[in-house]
Amino acid sequence: MTDADAIGPKQTGDGTGDIARDTRLVLVTGVSGAGRTTSLKIFEDFGFDAVDNLPLRLLPALLSGGTDLDQPLAIGLDIRTRDFGVDQFVDIVSDLRKQPGVNPMVVFVDAETGILQRRFTESRRPHPLTHDRPLVDAIEHEKRLMAPIAATADMIIDTSRLKSAELRKILQDQFAIGEKDAMAVFVKSFSFRQGVPGEADLVFDVRFLRNPHYDPELRLLTGLDDRVGAYIEKDQDFTGFMDRLKGLIGPVLPRYAQEGKSYLTIAIGCTGGQHRSVYIARMLNDWIAGLGYDVHLSHRDKPDEPKPGE
Repeated sequence: MTDADAIGPKQTGDGTGDIARDTRLVLVTGVSGAGRTTSLKIFEDFGFDAVDNLPLRLLPALLSGGTDLDQPLAIGLDIRTRDFGVDQFVDIVSDLRKQPGVNPMVVFVDAETGILQRRFTESRRPHPLTHDRPLVDAIEHEKRLMAPIAATADMIIDTSRLKSAELRKILQDQFAIGEKDAMAVFVKSFSFRQGVPGEADLVFDVRFLRNPHYDPELRLLTGLDDRVGAYIEKDQDFTGFMDRLKGLIGPVLPRYAQEGKSYLTIAIGCTGGQHRSVYIARMLNDWIAGLGYDVHLSHRDKPDEPKPGE
């Protein structure tokens, strides 16, 4: 997954809801190209026994008896799995949930059609439902077929603009894999032209601030440059906005943590995702880190700055 570029009961990429922290069985499914294989490998890295493309008819027999699993197990199933049927999958999961000691959690990975089309085009791998239909039609057809599973999934992750490392962090935190139990905070800058991040919990629009794009000396720089930051801070509303932003976010962070939220994504957007959003995200990230939270900063749409001499 090049830019796998994110979940309990009915999470839609926002991390809300409660996942059982002692989950022993995870069924990983979703649409082709959305990151099912990558997700399965992540579970394997963290000590789960991983089984990919298990024939659906074998799933009940594998878990029969209602006994607890000695080792956590992650099973990958999708439209390519032998004898896979959507209705059959839903029925089997429903039956498994009635068995004591099994408690299956269904993780469904999804992505935007355009993103999936790009991934298949770049990888040059055929979509399993392509046959005689165009790629976009195959992707949309699969989305319709898999919709009943998505509707009953415990956790839905939109990987459209998640990098593999972010997907790994989401799964690690959500399933309490590893030693860290504290809520992780992701601060992300983005361009509204490229769409709002699907995994965002809180979105803030900073397009009202003065735009360094109109200064020829700053146009090719980004919000990582202090000169861009100095320009933005000269806006008469900058200080008041930052004070109010901190006043809003500060009180809700501990409340989210108290509710058992494993991670929180705060997205800061401007027109091009290059100047204002990047700088505000930087400032917000540093402030949240100062509060003692496990915070991670990323810039989804920031272009590379020109090298000296270019």
